[in-house]
Amino acid sequence: MAPTAIVSPSLLASDFARMADEAKKVIDGGADWLHLDIMDGHFVPNLTFGAPVVKCLAKHTDAFLDCHLMVTNPGDYVEPLKDAGAHMFTFHIEVDEAAAVLCDRARAAGMKVGVALKPGTPAKAVHAICDAGLVDMVLVMTVEPGFGGQKFQPEMMPKVKALRERYPQIDIQVDGGLGPATIEAAATAGANVIVAGSSVFGSDDVPKAIAVLKDAVTAAAK
Repeated sequence: MAPTAIVSPSLLASDFARMADEAKKVIDGGADWLHLDIMDGHFVPNLTFGAPVVKCLAKHTDAFLDCHLMVTNPGDYVEPLKDAGAHMFTFHIEVDEAAAVLCDRARAAGMKVGVALKPGTPAKAVHAICDAGLVDMVLVMTVEPGFGGQKFQPEMMPKVKALRERYPQIDIQVDGGLGPATIEAAATAGANVIVAGSSVFGSDDVPKAIAVLKDAVTAAAK
């Protein structure tokens, strides 16, 4: 059975001063998860928020909190994010930490585990931990991580396709430039977890924007 279609709107595109309200808006509009981009200003040039904000948000929603760590030292975030109420802990394979150890620590803390790939990183970089069954999800970045609103890179789709063929049951997430004009390429390649920021939060019809993304994934899986 193909993995379930999941839409995870990126709160990076929301109004941070109204984050709880913005989260409710997209969940009420049909979103499945909430995507939280945690950036440290070092691994990527931008700086966003950390575990304290995740903890505050968790008080106002029962939604699945999908945390993407664009940080140099993800190991430092395992316990704080667990305590904050995070559900998914996605770290970058490019960091200088033992991936298998990070996976084990995050899972022991009760979180699901994801591993992310920058555009320039080949799929084979995650084969070892995926083959070992250490991750629940692979995130293929379709833009350079660090800022929202960037243009989708279709040349990342062969990477998604290769991962889907090798791991038919794993969740494959795509993040960057996803919207009505690009969702078909991502869904056809095999992505089932769709991160969308501007195309959802900037829409006049949030339920429709989410439905377009989810329907494309469902149709591609048939």
